[in-house]
Amino acid sequence: MEDSFYSRELERLAAEGNLRSLTPLEHTGCEVVAAGRKLLNLSSNDYLGLGADRNLRAEFLSSVNQEEFFMSSSSSRLLSGDFPVYEEVESMLAGMFGKEAALVFNSGYHMNLGILPAVAGKDTLIVADKLVHASIIDGIRLSGADFYRFRHNDLDRVENILRQSSGKYRQIIIVVESVYSMDGDRADLKRICSLKRMYGNVAVYVDEAHAFGVLGSHGLGLAEEQGCIGDIDWICGTFGKALGSVGGFTVCSRVMRDFLVNRMRPLIFSTALPPASMMWTRFLLNRMSGMAPLRKHLSEISEKLRDALKRSGYPLLSDTHIIPMLVGRSDKAVEIAGRFRENGFFVLPVRPPTVPEGSARLRFALTANMSCDDIGTLIRFIGTSAL
Repeated sequence: MEDSFYSRELERLAAEGNLRSLTPLEHTGCEVVAAGRKLLNLSSNDYLGLGADRNLRAEFLSSVNQEEFFMSSSSSRLLSGDFPVYEEVESMLAGMFGKEAALVFNSGYHMNLGILPAVAGKDTLIVADKLVHASIIDGIRLSGADFYRFRHNDLDRVENILRQSSGKYRQIIIVVESVYSMDGDRADLKRICSLKRMYGNVAVYVDEAHAFGVLGSHGLGLAEEQGCIGDIDWICGTFGKALGSVGGFTVCSRVMRDFLVNRMRPLIFSTALPPASMMWTRFLLNRMSGMAPLRKHLSEISEKLRDALKRSGYPLLSDTHIIPMLVGRSDKAVEIAGRFRENGFFVLPVRPPTVPEGSARLRFALTANMSCDDIGTLIRFIGTSAL
């Protein structure tokens, strides 16, 4: 195979400031060690600090029944890989959300890649927010359904689309995230659900990846916070962020769960998650409702950083723990990230195609195991540096 084409493409990405590379890291609590230097980790999705909690890990390992502690499922769930712990986790999730059923997937990407192609086709219109995750976009494309991507959070446009199109399709699916991973802002789920109730053939799909564990009185996400769990057809989430584990899930009706088991290709044709990982997930889910102090602390330190960025003149949409610092050009974002790193902060530049051209940024993802002193040090650096 001739590599010259690919080499030229890599050179082009480097010239544009958009070349990516993997960075080996050692992890110690809310810090990472890179090239021998300890840095505050501002690029982790371990929002509650559970994945880095050694005491919690020790408690889990001491409670493990070795007879059930399989490191691999060794097959898909439709073959011999459906261990009891999967059903236990799904029953827990359904009970927590007050839904009929739940289904667990290997990852959030698998989840979004598989659900929409399973439930949508030529008789479906998918109406998706412009800023939904790449995995959702891939799922929409694979579905073969007609689709429209509306301007971010423009629900007036959604209302117009529903009015014009509700009689032309068997179903319309509104697809949004609850908290958007690049701007850290929220969807108006209550209004989306009110639009759904106006039509008999509209369903709602919400990805709570960045809200599950963090928002709501029990940590169930934005739908819990806004009081509309019952109106959403697919509430989706991931265990790999705030819960500190691995995998994705949806809570839905019993009929929908059974349908996905029969039609969802990433579920049917993938080796299931290791039972050991599912046992860790079960352990954490049992404790999630009691993690309100962690959620409160995360909210407080996030507010401090948002206020500091606003005082420094940065435009800000975020009202969550995901806080972008917009800088514009990719090369400038790379340069500023390097200066943060030199001063003890591990924060990565986010560049096209992850975000639109001209909107490169540094994305601060805060975690509950950061102290007020950690955030104070970060704020002082931002306030005293000519970035």
